Formats: sequence, C-alpha cells, structure tokens
Amino acid sequence: MPALPFALPPAGELLANAHVVSLPMRVKFRGIMVRESLLLRGPLGWGEFCPFPEYSDAEASRWLAAAIEAGWSGFPPPLRPVIPVNATVPAVPAGRVPEVLARFGRVDAVKVKVAEQGQTLDDDAARLAAVRSALPDAAIRVDANGGWDVPAAVEALTRLAAVGLEYAEQPVPTIDGLAEVRSRLRAAGTPVLIAADESVRKESDPLRVARAGAADLIVVKVAPLGGVRRALDIVAQAGLPAVVSSALDTSVGIRAGLALAAALPELPYACGLGTVSLFTSDITLDPLVADDGAIRLRDVAADAGLLEQYAAPADRRDWWLDRLRRVHALLGSTA
Repeated sequence: MPALPFALPPAGELLANAHVVSLPMRVKFRGIMVRESLLLRGPLGWGEFCPFPEYSDAEASRWLAAAIEAGWSGFPPPLRPVIPVNATVPAVPAGRVPEVLARFGRVDAVKVKVAEQGQTLDDDAARLAAVRSALPDAAIRVDANGGWDVPAAVEALTRLAAVGLEYAEQPVPTIDGLAEVRSRLRAAGTPVLIAADESVRKESDPLRVARAGAADLIVVKVAPLGGVRRALDIVAQAGLPAVVSSALDTSVGIRAGLALAAALPELPYACGLGTVSLFTSDITLDPLVADDGAIRLRDVAADAGLLEQYAAPADRRDWWLDRLRRVHALLGSTA
C-alpha cells in the first residue's frame, strides 16, 4: 500500500463511529446470501470497510484507506452529475432472469455472472440467452471471476459471443492467461474484448496487466484500490478505458464508486454500480439505485434505525472491530 495522501485518524476515533451490519441478499452472489460491512462515520461523511472475510489484512488495508478517504478527506471534484450503470445478473437459473432484471428498471447494459462453480457452460448460455431475449438491444458483458482456464475460456467465449458480448471480465485468473485468451480470440476473429478486474485490484502492481497487453479495458473498484484518488491515478497510468464497478457495497460504498466515475476524464462504458438492488434492504432510506439506467451523483447518510435493524450479531461485530484494529495498525506502520 503506497503512503496515504491524508492523515490517519486514531483507531479510537474510528471505533467510536463504527457500525457493523449484516444485509440479506435477494439471490446468492459470490457464494453468499448475507453481506457484512463495517460503516464508519467521519467528519465529512460515511465510509465503508467491507473486504471479504478471506482477504488478508494487507489486502484489507486498501479498503480501510478508501473508507477513511470518504469520511475524512472527501472526494475529488466531479466532471459529470449522472453515471450510467449496468444491471447485474448473478448465476441464477435462466428462468429467474426476468425477475432479477425487473428490479433494475430500464436497462441499457447488463453484466452476467458466468463460470459459477457447480454450473456448466450450458447454464451460462441459457442465462445469456434469457437476458438477450428480455433485452434485445442492451449491451451484455460477462464476468467469470477467473473461473475458467485458457482452453475453457476460449471455448466458452467463442460460444457465448453469439449473443453479442460487449466484453468478458476476468475470464481466467492470471495476467499471462488473459493475454493468451485475448490473443487466441483475436486470431480466431472472435469479437470479444477482454477486461481485467482481479488482475488489477488484487495485484501488488495493478499496472502490470496494461504493460503485458493482457486486456482491452480495466475494471476499477474504489475500495480494493485504496480510494478514489489512487484509482484515478491507476487509470491514468494504465492508459486503458475503465469501467467502475462495486465490491458488493451498501449505498455508502456505491457513493465512492460514483465519485470515481464522476471524476474520470472519460467514461465510455456503463458502470457496475447498480448492485444495491441485489440487497433486500440498504442502510439508507434513499438508496443509490438506478433510475432509467443511471444514478445521479449525491451524498448519502446511514439511517440510525436501519443500522440498528440490520446490526450484526455480537460475535460478528467483535470480529469486524478486531479486524479494524489490526488493519488500522498496519496502515499506521506505512503512513
């Protein structure tokens, strides 16, 4: 984690303004039905600290830096007031696709999860066909979360390209693998762009994917990259088109994603910031959800009643507060 561009608040200040919530989800996403998050109230607003439980403290330190930026430093000036967003379809059976899409209202772009463990390429093809049937004119992108190897990715994307794919996000886990998939698809004349996600946000060197020629565009998420300002710097150095996406955040985290999308010099693709619709509830009375395929830039505040209603059990609260202490100490050692 590079040096912080702001002063690190004391741990006691963070702990005194911390709220841990457990939000139920409408459908399984990333293998979970409940999303836990720790929300921090700072002098300039709310920040969100929600690295997935399997992430190391070193990885989680970037998420905490992003939460502190939001609550204690604020965001860069915006260049645009409205952010186009895509709908997100988890790895549900094809028959549930209309139900999922209905929660997003008008949709111009859809991200569809594929390569889910325990499912087949036939399942993915049926899901995509259902999306295309429901939305004949929408842009469709797929996200494999690195779930294929190179031969499987080439086979899958060659087949799935029939529905008209805008791009494929992280089809394989490694940067070398991305480069090979991209090369093979190009050689075969398969018109699918490759987007890098995990190969940007989980790498110690997030620019390596650009130097390797492994992707046509990059997916950037505020929390895993350490905040809006650091994400802007990475996009500028990468020199590739960027798609801003969420890390399955509450509206507090989505606000940070909107700040990044609003501050980018160019925004050629709809952003993956419509994921609040995947929760049964949010922590604000006025959630950041899409209206006519876009979200208007505005601030959000957590609601005391919702924070209480969805407060995590005591053991999970303790787990998150212990994690906060550890990660804060780690950030302090690099400040």
